[in-house]
Amino acid sequence: MTKPSAIVIGSGFGGLAAAIRLSCKGYHVQVLEKLNAPGGRASVHKQDGFTFDAGPTIITAPYLLEELWTLCGRTFSHDITLKAMEPFYRIRFDDGTWFDYSGNDKTMRAEIARFASDDLAGYDRFMVEANLAHKLGFEDLGGVTFDTIWDLLAAVPNMVRMRAWRSIYALVAKHIQNPKLRMVFSFHPLLIGGNPFSVTSVYSLINTLERRFGVHWAMGGTGALIKGLVNLLEERGAHVRCDAPVTRILIENGRAVGVELENGEQLKSDIVVSNADTAWTYKNLVDKKYRNHWTDRKIANGKYSMSLFVWYFGTKKQYHDVPHHMIMLGPRYRELLTDIFKRHKLADDFSLYLHRPSASDPSVAPAGCDAFYVLAPVPHLGSGTDWSKQAEPFRQSIQDLLEKTVMPGLGAEVISQKLMTPQDFKDRLWSYQGAAFGLEPLLLQSAWFRPHNRSEDVPGLYMVGAGTHPGAGVPGVLMSAKALEKVIPDVTHHS
Repeated sequence: MTKPSAIVIGSGFGGLAAAIRLSCKGYHVQVLEKLNAPGGRASVHKQDGFTFDAGPTIITAPYLLEELWTLCGRTFSHDITLKAMEPFYRIRFDDGTWFDYSGNDKTMRAEIARFASDDLAGYDRFMVEANLAHKLGFEDLGGVTFDTIWDLLAAVPNMVRMRAWRSIYALVAKHIQNPKLRMVFSFHPLLIGGNPFSVTSVYSLINTLERRFGVHWAMGGTGALIKGLVNLLEERGAHVRCDAPVTRILIENGRAVGVELENGEQLKSDIVVSNADTAWTYKNLVDKKYRNHWTDRKIANGKYSMSLFVWYFGTKKQYHDVPHHMIMLGPRYRELLTDIFKRHKLADDFSLYLHRPSASDPSVAPAGCDAFYVLAPVPHLGSGTDWSKQAEPFRQSIQDLLEKTVMPGLGAEVISQKLMTPQDFKDRLWSYQGAAFGLEPLLLQSAWFRPHNRSEDVPGLYMVGAGTHPGAGVPGVLMSAKALEKVIPDVTHHS
């Protein structure tokens, strides 16, 4: 019997995981990547002896990766070394104080007591709710495909038990009174493109996910994981073809039957799986005459995540006082997020995520040097910002702040650098509006309301990645590939 064929558009974590699962189910798989190397948002920049991971920097649910190695008859730990972070992050406030966020309960309680011992009981209550959200929202619903309205109705009792209509900030504020601690326990949705004052409190599950499975660094960088996934595919005879941008999904008799590349080449397949941005996929790859659900108007009316400004840089000295992961909160919290998510305004102030992988992994920088990236959440391109003019002044402002706070003399030490702006998200990654995480994970843009894993418009077309269910973040996109298994045709029943 001839194997049915599958084309996967995009080689990010979601695309590679989907390709592996499809291959293990009996499909002949080809992965098409627009860039010159695998990875998508998780690609790697190598320059001047430094290794800069373009996107994800932490692994929080290693078992989802281990499953893929097991499916291929391999042992994850033989190929990849994960290093547990302790503390997970340092959260630095604008006044120079900081909170070390840890996986150790005793350490966490001591840190909370340093700020407000009266909030210890509230922290316990918050974690009870976070644990419930992890059970009901991640374990029970994360792998559900939400393919039909009945899937949504079946999930309603869980959503009610979690009181999912609350924002995560509202949930935190219910239990914790100290303003700084409220920031500590509500910032997590920013890691997946959500405003803590708007996204559903279900995302408190991230607190439990980290506590239960830890926060890890993949030695060699996130790119080592991408390389490992590609190797698994190649061992199975599947191929990742780079420099192959898809510009059209071929549809015959209303069904997806392959793709057309930028060079005009057409490739046929039995099914097509898109790991590309979902809004971009529908708007630019699927002819509008086939889109009764994801119309141009519906796409335009969606509320999209923020974008990111990222400055990758290497220094000729080491900053030993800077931990591997540091979140630097600016003078405003709610107001800055309002500027980013609601006003779509590029503000003069910012909050930062400062990443120093060489603190844990000397392989990412030349001897005696440090590798960094610093990331600022910024509005998507709906702000109208001209990044060709704003990028360097914005970068300089970030450098000035770092010099005044945690990295004195930084400007004189930088020997390699690279920038990524919202315009790059649009032009390089083909992300709608330059949004870094697709649709914002609001309650009415989650689960059944998010683009489905099985296309609502085109039979034979499927979605994985940040823009579909369950959402952004490495665990989310890996689970989207797992959910895909429930809706793709079985090989023995393929038509």
